[in-house]
Amino acid sequence: QVQLVESGGGLVQAGGSLRLSCAASGRTFSRYAMGWFRQAPGKEREFVEAINWSGGSSYYADSVKGRFTISRDNAKNTVYLQMNSLKPDDTAVYYCAASATSSGIYHDARPRTRSTEYDYWGQGTQVTVSS
Repeated sequence: QVQLVESGGGLVQAGGSLRLSCAASGRTFSRYAMGWFRQAPGKEREFVEAINWSGGSSYYADSVKGRFTISRDNAKNTVYLQMNSLKPDDTAVYYCAASATSSGIYHDARPRTRSTEYDYWGQGTQVTVSS
């Protein structure tokens, strides 16, 4: 069992930055691929970015290209999402997720972007970007 706790959300003006953190319990964190998803009001949960077990490979959604960066520190059991140049459209609840079944972010050459491919979820942290 893995427990995930996100932090770092808040209110920021457009163009600003935030860094989200996701602290994981358990000794097997370094085996899991990790992902960030977000859900805006009235919309479906959408993939943001994922990182493999070592931090050596990542994949991101086109909507955050060049602005968001995922990273992890396995010694601290923590994954991060650095968000720069924030836009009002980035407003959402952000969730981190862990894939207990895979340490990589690809399956049959396809990136793991589906929420069903992740087994554990945090409670989410709100990010609000004002214009």
